[in-house]
Amino acid sequence: MVVIEDAKVRVRQPVPHGAIGMSTAWRITDGVPGRTMEFRKRTLDRGAAIGLHPIDHDEVYHVVSGAGDVTSDGVTQRLTKGMTAYLYAGATVGIAQRGSRPLALIISYPIPAR
Repeated sequence: MVVIEDAKVRVRQPVPHGAIGMSTAWRITDGVPGRTMEFRKRTLDRGAAIGLHPIDHDEVYHVVSGAGDVTSDGVTQRLTKGMTAYLYAGATVGIAQRGSRPLALIISYPIPAR
């Protein structure tokens, strides 16, 4: 078992896949030995977006707070607190913050064993 404290993995950084605005990321599983999945929390500042990018694995976006527009292969849908988007391998995906509050997400996907 590995236990991770949020405060130790928190980093302020541009949003991935296009650097569209700023975010706070909790890179929760980065230091886990032998991991086979990624598990992160990210809060997108107002106007920020994870740009469209192809994925080669299934991926999950779960909204903790705020609202955002998730896109998968050209189809866009609004997500709000308590909603989850399951995105499929081979899709081109992204998510943009919408509304007056930052968008907080949990993001998870498999990675090759190290």
